Amino acid sequence: MTSSPSVTAGLLVIGDEILSGRTKDVNIGATADFCTDLGIDLKEVRVVSDETDDIVAAVNALRERYTYVFTTGGIGPTHDDITADAIAKAFGVALPINAQARALLEARWKETGTEVNEARLRMARIPEGADLIVNSVSAAPGFRIGNVHVMAGVPVIMRAMLEALVPTLKGGKKVLSITVKAAVGEGTVGGPLGELQNQYPDVKMGSYPQMGKGRLMTELVLRSSDAARLEEAVEKVRAMVAAAHEKAGIAPPED
Repeated sequence: MTSSPSVTAGLLVIGDEILSGRTKDVNIGATADFCTDLGIDLKEVRVVSDETDDIVAAVNALRERYTYVFTTGGIGPTHDDITADAIAKAFGVALPINAQARALLEARWKETGTEVNEARLRMARIPEGADLIVNSVSAAPGFRIGNVHVMAGVPVIMRAMLEALVPTLKGGKKVLSITVKAAVGEGTVGGPLGELQNQYPDVKMGSYPQMGKGRLMTELVLRSSDAARLEEAVEKVRAMVAAAHEKAGIAPPED
């Protein structure tokens, strides 16, 4: 029986304000959670400045490598919101005012008494051939072209756009995760853990040092989409940790 191919994604975070530290990014974590829930393996995150050529290069690299590409930032009304321009350039298409996007925006502006001007209409520019991504928060849409999904950088809007994408995305097999706590340092369990990783190449094993109650501890995190293999590997890791505790003459940590 052959396993289904994995569904992968790359995330491109766009904006000088992220790289300067003026804005603290939270969209990476939100996208990672979103992908995990759908069984999509987020493989790479890049952060680029508001430079057209840099955005084009990053988008073209990511869209060739992964099933999906998500971008955040740079689709607002100001002169430095150049993501739509860069995406259009990456795909070699025009960037006209989209009639549907304009209608959505003008309907919202009429409700709020907002003036229609050239700057605001920048948000209605959509690359030819793209589909709109609904924005239930402020009406200004994102868009999808090929396997690239272009979303706002404002966190609440970005999360709303992600939710709007759910019916259009295919997910993979959800990855399960189990954590085993060890009351010893990484150096103590590193060797045996590496041997177990070789025995279970289909179960990802990571070790993360922690401080607990004044002593060094290690959290061992095991991840796999195969529940049976995960449980089997976890039992081996638990036995390895128990042996390490016994050899060191210390009690296991409390869960």
